[in-house]
Amino acid sequence: MPVQHILAGSGAAAIAASVEDAISRGALAPGDALPPVRELAAQLGVNANTAAAAYRLLRDRGAVETAGRRGTRVRDRPATTPRSLLGLDVPAGVRDLSTGNPDPALLPTADARSPQSGSRPTPLLYGQPAMSPELVAYTRAALRVDGVPADHVAVTSGALDGIERALVANLRPGDRVAVEDPGWANLLDLLAALGLSVESLRVDDDGPLVSDLARTLDRGVRAVVVTTRAQNPTGAALTADRAAALRSLLAGRAEDLLLVEDDHCAGIAGAPLHPLAGSTNRWAFVRSASKAYGPDLRLAVLVGDQRTVERVHGRLRLGPGWVSHLLQDLAVSMWSDEASTRLIRRAEERYTDNRARLRAALAARGVTAYGRSGLNVWVPVSDETVAITRLLNAGWAAAPGTRFRIHTSPGMRITIADLTTDETDSLADAVAEAVHGAGRRSV
Repeated sequence: MPVQHILAGSGAAAIAASVEDAISRGALAPGDALPPVRELAAQLGVNANTAAAAYRLLRDRGAVETAGRRGTRVRDRPATTPRSLLGLDVPAGVRDLSTGNPDPALLPTADARSPQSGSRPTPLLYGQPAMSPELVAYTRAALRVDGVPADHVAVTSGALDGIERALVANLRPGDRVAVEDPGWANLLDLLAALGLSVESLRVDDDGPLVSDLARTLDRGVRAVVVTTRAQNPTGAALTADRAAALRSLLAGRAEDLLLVEDDHCAGIAGAPLHPLAGSTNRWAFVRSASKAYGPDLRLAVLVGDQRTVERVHGRLRLGPGWVSHLLQDLAVSMWSDEASTRLIRRAEERYTDNRARLRAALAARGVTAYGRSGLNVWVPVSDETVAITRLLNAGWAAAPGTRFRIHTSPGMRITIADLTTDETDSLADAVAEAVHGAGRRSV
């Protein structure tokens, strides 16, 4: 089929997406030439600047290259599609010296044993699949039970890495992103580092406010990042009703809107999952192992629409390549192990009890506190400096809210993970004094 019959779209993003789709389907092969900018613009009935912008997007994503008089062509190994895995077709009986791989027999990992099963893993070599088949199968089964489509899967080095890769795969510097306020401090820093502009979504116990999402969508945000449950720092968790309202609002928006969901506290959140996944054409759902199983288990699974996941794979191949299969196999074994599952359930029960006890103790002392899920309780204050200082003087340290806030009112975050029963009342007394004292001083 002639190239001009393959490409479509009236905007730069849509035109670029049609090229990527053609590469992914094999309709455009490595080395195939794309029409010159003016010719493409005339074919599609768009401005030449729009066609040029589409080609810039494709170059930024590693899908095409400009080769002087040869024009714009599909790269030999286009980075954002599975065709970058194409290699030399080695006939049977030919000694393959093209891989760049070390000798598997000389790798120390060949003698390493799985801490769970005691079996020896098969060393992974360059050019082999980036994802453990066992991890992919487990992810698809687990997420489908939770109502999250999981046809397309990637593995990243933790939740923030997955979120960053989903954003970079779809956005450009200057694009606006709606995020929770107060929200995860590391995410706010990441958005600034990526040159993305932040739009604030206020949060209550049930998640982002519907009215705020409507406002930010009307302002033309290109992406929305939502913490499904165990929101940091407030402990908010989407209810079924709030999730339904947000899904309805998202479904009616532009096809290039990206939705990113963060489920970093799966297993220990203390709240059911009500996902938004699939309510937009562009989306990514990220589930991390680090919070429940230990920060050193730097692994998250990412599922999403085909194009976003392909772009994530493409950029991984140009950087770290893959997340270690040793780590992937460890994650699967822990997710599947009955003893580990019992420990996770016990941890979830403890965290839920700690949150409930502290919130009840604070309520009895006239202190408002939030925290339906996760590891934290959020306490609004009138003056963060005074409240944090008073609390420190009483022997307790909490995180000042300023690191989490964009426009919302002051507060402080108290992590309840290892709070013991006999500490609850003394902590509540100190918080009440800090909050009420801060209030009296600020009057």
